[in-house]
Amino acid sequence: MTVTTRFAPSPTGLLHVGNLRTALHNWLFARAQGGKFLLRIDDTDAERSREDYVDAARADLAWMGIVPDGEARQSDRFDRYEARFAELVAAGRVYPAYETPDELDLRRKILLGRGLPPVYDRAALRLTEEQRAAYAAEGRTPHWRFRLDHDAPILWDDRVRGPQKFDPAALSDPVIRRGDGSWLYLLPSVIDDIDMAITDVVRGEDHVSNTAAQIQMFEALGAAPPRFAHAALLTGSEGKLSKRLGSLGVAHFREEGIEPQALIALLARLGTSDPVEPFADPAPLIESFDFSRFGRAPARFDEAELAALNARIVHQLEPAQVAGRIPAGMDAHAWEAVRPNLTRVSEAADWWQVIEGPVAAPDFSGDDRAFLTDAARIAETIDWNDAPWAALTGALKAQTGRKGKPLFLPLRQALTGRDHGPEMAALLPLIGRERAIARLRGG
Repeated sequence: MTVTTRFAPSPTGLLHVGNLRTALHNWLFARAQGGKFLLRIDDTDAERSREDYVDAARADLAWMGIVPDGEARQSDRFDRYEARFAELVAAGRVYPAYETPDELDLRRKILLGRGLPPVYDRAALRLTEEQRAAYAAEGRTPHWRFRLDHDAPILWDDRVRGPQKFDPAALSDPVIRRGDGSWLYLLPSVIDDIDMAITDVVRGEDHVSNTAAQIQMFEALGAAPPRFAHAALLTGSEGKLSKRLGSLGVAHFREEGIEPQALIALLARLGTSDPVEPFADPAPLIESFDFSRFGRAPARFDEAELAALNARIVHQLEPAQVAGRIPAGMDAHAWEAVRPNLTRVSEAADWWQVIEGPVAAPDFSGDDRAFLTDAARIAETIDWNDAPWAALTGALKAQTGRKGKPLFLPLRQALTGRDHGPEMAALLPLIGRERAIARLRGG
């Protein structure tokens, strides 16, 4: 069977870094197995779902280079959910319950006050027809619960967490449908996974208890459950679950000048035993992707680590990869000259300004001013088509006896207005003869 994974965002908000990591895991695993990766829009919440969030999710995945092999929307599949729901009702695996939210909350508090787990007591199963009719007469509409089978433990071998075992009697029968007829996450997701032939469900460890209930839903619908992998959740750089992570999305990373390759390289390896490396091409990440290398400890997401990784990615980018994002007129030679000094592509504009001018050089002392006057005179005589920086500094060293910092720093400052920067051997030909002589003369 072809390995098939899915990423299933709810379009009730923008994707954040945790969502992006889940999408990436699913995509990498599918590609590593020669399988398919599907995008499923979980838009059953009509009141909160928005089409602009759907468009944003597609755009965010595209920015990361994650291209789905197919797409589906839950809002197109309500008839299918109704049919399978009716099967479960007829089989006695789904039942109506009439408690109000306040009543349920009071019961939970009572159980917790007694030191007991707040598990639903299945009171709705003990209602008589007369009691149900009385609730209906009051105008109460039932919500619907899936009845868990208590006869045997729920077992599965998780690709990340290893063997898992849940006692169904310790779980509440999950609510799968609200009183207004709208669907909660659990059952439609199972029906979709069956119909879309999903072989592997890859998601965060916060879904582990959902998985226990869903395994019984698969079985109740006559389908074998897929394989599951529950990755440890991301934490912030302070080592705690961070609300900030919920606000970090593609827009933030793009504003910070983060390359998608850097985000992919970091998220692919966070929480694994493999080192984070600056892969500008995802091929090595796909080839090495293996759930057995995932750990159980929370994965620490550090924006400083991402920024450092981003710089290493930028240093690998070819001119064609930054076309349209660097200043007009900046050619491949200029990009390759300044690239080693960039932490983000946008900084190329600063160095293009240095090349094109004007630059603000410091006021030089008498000795340095005389030295630069000699440099301007020599610059008029050297061959600018053959390593002009080596020719200039070689002649100046021989004439003045200067070497090291006293030789190089005044030249760099006069030519660029900076104390540090790209190799002058690469930068000087871009500045050019006329501009360089004028700057050395202090013009």
